[in-house]
Amino acid sequence: EVMSRETMRACLDVLERTEIPTLDVTGGAPEMNPNFPWLVAEARRLDRHVIDRCNLTILLAPGFDHVPDMLAESGVEIVASLPCYLAENVDLQRGDRVFEKSIRALQLLNSLGYGQPQSRLRLNLVYNPPGSKLPPPQAALEEDYRSQLRRRYGVEFNGLFTMTNMPIGRFLEELARGGQYDEYMQTLIGAFNPAAAAGVMCRTTLSVDWTGRLHDCDFNQILELGLAEDLPQKIGHFDHARLARRRISTGQHCYGCTAGAGSSCRGTIE
Repeated sequence: EVMSRETMRACLDVLERTEIPTLDVTGGAPEMNPNFPWLVAEARRLDRHVIDRCNLTILLAPGFDHVPDMLAESGVEIVASLPCYLAENVDLQRGDRVFEKSIRALQLLNSLGYGQPQSRLRLNLVYNPPGSKLPPPQAALEEDYRSQLRRRYGVEFNGLFTMTNMPIGRFLEELARGGQYDEYMQTLIGAFNPAAAAGVMCRTTLSVDWTGRLHDCDFNQILELGLAEDLPQKIGHFDHARLARRRISTGQHCYGCTAGAGSSCRGTIE
C-alpha cells in the first residue's frame, strides 16, 4: 500500500488551487515511500505547513540516515508516538529495544534543533492510554513527560498530544477477545462531551488513502468508510465547495473523539 507520485501530485494540485494550509502525512512509516522527499519539497514550495507523523525508529534504519536532515531543512513539523517515558512499558507494547531506538532518534532530532526553545522546528509526542482507559488530563501528563525525558535522557519536545484509543482495527480485536467491547463503548458513550464535537478532526480535515480515495478522517479510512455516495470519491475529483458542506459519515467509533476532553489529531480538544 504505497501512494504513487500521481496520487501525490493530485493532492498537491488541490493545495495549489485552494487555501488549505497544511499537508499532514501519515502511514506506518511515511518516510519509506520513495517519493516522500519530493512530496515534502513540493508542498513546501507551495508554502504549505507539512506535518510528518513519524515512525521514530525509521530515522535510525539503514538507508534513511538522510531523512532527519531533510525534515529539518524543510521545516517539517514532526509528530511521533511515544506511549510512555519508561523503557519497560514501551518495549512491552512495541517490542524489544524500541524505546532505546526512539530515545536515540529524539536525541538526534534535538541535535538538529527540533523541540528546542526558540527553534522553528516543532517536535510533538503522542500518548495513547494502555487498554480500555480514557487518557488522563493532557497538560499534567505533558509535564510528567517533559520532566522525565529531560532528566533521564536530556530530551526536549514542544507538546504532548493525548489521544483516545478508537474501537477499530487491532484494538477492536483486542476488546472483542477480552469481552470488553460493550464495556468500553459504554465508557465512551457515558463520557460524551457535546463541546468536544465542535473540534473533531473531520470538521476541518480530509483524509486521502494510498489510492486517492477520500474519507472524512483517518479512522474512517481504516474502516474503509468512504464519503457519502453523492460526493466526489477521489482526490482527482476534488470539489471544495461541495466537500466543505458535506455531511460526515459516522459510526459507533466516533464516540472515541467526543469522550471526556475530546480527541483529535492534535490531542485534547477542550
